Amino acid sequence: MLHRAARRPQFFYTTAPLPCPYLPGRTERKIVTELAGSEAETLHDRLSRAGFRRSHNIAYSPVCPGCRACIPIRIVAGAFQPDRAQRKVMRANTDLTAYEMPARASAEQFGLFQRYQAARHGDGDMAAMGFYDYRAMVEDTPITTGVVEFRDGRGKLLGACLTDWLSDGLSAVYSFYDPEEPKRSLGTYAILWLVARARAVSLPYVYLGYWVPESRKMAYKARFRPSEALAGGIWRVLPEHDSSGPAEAEGQVKVSVTG
Repeated sequence: MLHRAARRPQFFYTTAPLPCPYLPGRTERKIVTELAGSEAETLHDRLSRAGFRRSHNIAYSPVCPGCRACIPIRIVAGAFQPDRAQRKVMRANTDLTAYEMPARASAEQFGLFQRYQAARHGDGDMAAMGFYDYRAMVEDTPITTGVVEFRDGRGKLLGACLTDWLSDGLSAVYSFYDPEEPKRSLGTYAILWLVARARAVSLPYVYLGYWVPESRKMAYKARFRPSEALAGGIWRVLPEHDSSGPAEAEGQVKVSVTG
């Protein structure tokens, strides 16, 4: 008689309350689980569709009591149409070349990462990261991950985007860029490039993480249309000119890891 190996149970944990990184005066809590073993890729796919994000070998989702400000959002790549401002960004960066690199940290990347953090997030925790912290962020991954580097005609590194590959799309884990090139709007350009790449390989979505309408720094994610937002366990197309996000019952938390 054949016996199948017992499947390792998947445990989920809730973190202790911490200050919210997006909205002052609020508290953040997350539900987290480990991504490990031969099923890590499949689990990450399922959790991404359920609104989770990845950091190192951990998948997480906010479960903040009384708050639903963080809304999972993804771009519908095949139907995406750039608006006037996004077309301008594309024209401003025609001299850039994108290189899809393995998930390996370099001193050059870290130097750019430091300059970006100092200019844009000087009071944040990531500004204090050393090279080994940065290397862990890039290289500690149990799934298919890469770094997209954006270089100008002289070969200078102007931007980078840590990117996960999912069965149904690309997931922008973290991007950073040269703070001395504001006219290029390199953060927007990185997303536009990911959309074009997803279309080229017939992947339907680009996952952008959490859209926070109340946060000025995170509100930009709703400018890429059409997009879908997750609420009540269902992805719905975000209506045009929507700035508040889909409604969800107060206190409702739905987590599904089924395919």
